[in-house]
Amino acid sequence: MNRPSTPARRLAACSAGLATALAAPFALAQTAPTQLWVDVSTSTFAGMPEFMQSGSGFLGGLMGKVTGSSAALRQYGHASGRFIQQGTDQSRMGGGMPPTRVVDVALLNPRRPGVEAALAIPPGMRMGEALPLVPPNPGEREAGDADPGKPPEIKGRILVYWGCSPTVRPGQPRIANLGGDPAKWAQVLAGRHAPERAARVGAQHALYPNEKNQVNPSAESSLQGEHRVQGEGVPESMGFTLGPGQDLMPSIQLQSQGAVTDSIQLRWEPVDRAHAYHLHAMGMVGDDMVLWSSSEIADAGLGLFDYLGESTTAKWVRDKLLLPASAAECAVPKGIFAGDGAGRSGEAGAAMLRMIAYGPESHFSHPVRPAKPPAGWKPEWTVRVRTKSQTMAMLGVDMAGMAAGQRAPGGNDREGDESTGQRPEPQAPGAINILRGLFGR
Repeated sequence: MNRPSTPARRLAACSAGLATALAAPFALAQTAPTQLWVDVSTSTFAGMPEFMQSGSGFLGGLMGKVTGSSAALRQYGHASGRFIQQGTDQSRMGGGMPPTRVVDVALLNPRRPGVEAALAIPPGMRMGEALPLVPPNPGEREAGDADPGKPPEIKGRILVYWGCSPTVRPGQPRIANLGGDPAKWAQVLAGRHAPERAARVGAQHALYPNEKNQVNPSAESSLQGEHRVQGEGVPESMGFTLGPGQDLMPSIQLQSQGAVTDSIQLRWEPVDRAHAYHLHAMGMVGDDMVLWSSSEIADAGLGLFDYLGESTTAKWVRDKLLLPASAAECAVPKGIFAGDGAGRSGEAGAAMLRMIAYGPESHFSHPVRPAKPPAGWKPEWTVRVRTKSQTMAMLGVDMAGMAAGQRAPGGNDREGDESTGQRPEPQAPGAINILRGLFGR
């Protein structure tokens, strides 16, 4: 039976609705899991001793003096997954070359969003007792919000090659004018992209590294052992243990042989725990930008330098997009970075190659996720740990020999003038000019 409405009843109804609306976020905070993302990257420059790759080393000093070098390194994915994952430029914190090993952490605690926390770590990491997790500065943009600005006026062409082969295969390259229709660019640069699975960081997260602590792992660091998240509102049970198969990946030992005008032979030792590989090179010949990828199918290869799960790499290995874990060599086709062929003119330029080894991905939760979780199953917390290893190399340049002329192992100057303390010039000074030119100087 319908009863007439009264002011008292209307007030009670409004109060009940308001209480429900106010309770909704609280209920969500109680049911949504606390989430932790951990990305672990190992990065090197092929042929260079590690002490020369730091911000104070030979290569780090060179990079720090090159205008636009940080942007180029970010484009080439050398520093870490952080540029993609969290939109925070770690090179801004220290300058020079990015660190060779990076641990990136993002915490989302719905019970206390945007509140500082800590990740207690095992002694083997050699980074202290705990990593502080700190919300981003209010002025920082969220990932994906960077303003690209007005594109510069450019001329020349894009030429795309693919496949491990000593010679250029029929039907190559794909070509587009840099100053032409962007839609044509899209056709030439078409390819697959790593699925977006990163933490989209905002003010509700807490991150590492941060302004309080920027320590990175060293060559002697190990992630093996117990890790525990601590902080206000963090579930007391939120801890996980990493074993040998979930540690920092080893560096890629890449060797290249051949001049930039020749077919360049690339060889590497198997990388422990890698389940697939991908290689990509870029160079300038006159006004032309030349791209090459190791894919056996037509793919520019620009979107593959990120963490990938094993199910994705397994599929893409079958599709011949990625190289299998058993691969140990690849050839860059002859002459693609030289000043001839495909209607090109100009002097042979330098070419920068990058290579990635995709590592294991681990998931933890409490309670442990069942093989067939029932409908509505919700854990109290979840953790994801991703790993990768990557390297860069200057094709056709003896970087190790060039660096050896600059500094001997142990950090001492080699055959320098003792009276002046001056260092000798590098053995291949032309290579420095090539490197500077590639990075935009």
